[in-house]
Amino acid sequence: MTVTDPRSSAPAPTDLPVSRAEGRGGLAREFVTYALVGSLFGIVLVKSEVISWYRIQEMFRFHSFHMYGILGSAMLTAALSLWLLRLRGIRARTGETIVVPPKTLGRGRRYWIGGGLFGIGWALTGACPGPLFALVGSGATVFAITAAAALLGTWTYGYLRPRLPH
Repeated sequence: MTVTDPRSSAPAPTDLPVSRAEGRGGLAREFVTYALVGSLFGIVLVKSEVISWYRIQEMFRFHSFHMYGILGSAMLTAALSLWLLRLRGIRARTGETIVVPPKTLGRGRRYWIGGGLFGIGWALTGACPGPLFALVGSGATVFAITAAAALLGTWTYGYLRPRLPH
């Protein structure tokens, strides 16, 4: 089966695997790819000192621009990447259009509650959930407990989500 590429009149092959299980060794290859990219990202987090408790304290006390610069450059990179994806009409490997659905604020209760829980967890552990695995990988093994708690919290939310007011 072929699908016409919207950028040209030539048919584009659709022999890419649609699910993770398709293809010879596809699941293992994807796992290795994600593990390598995740490891590289963890190294970047460690080298940029994003995982440093002192850098986080500097940010919250407005003593340094370091973390704000990293967060700002991440937002700029994401915005530019999404703009380029939309401009060039790039699709996912499955052929689906890549879209970011609009968010509805409503009363904002879920954002206040979620942000409050996020902030409490960050304050109690001294670590943002994002680099938890980088902390463990860099030798701060005590954060394995925090990472396990974060995973448990994520699983709990996924389980309770249908019953929560959204």
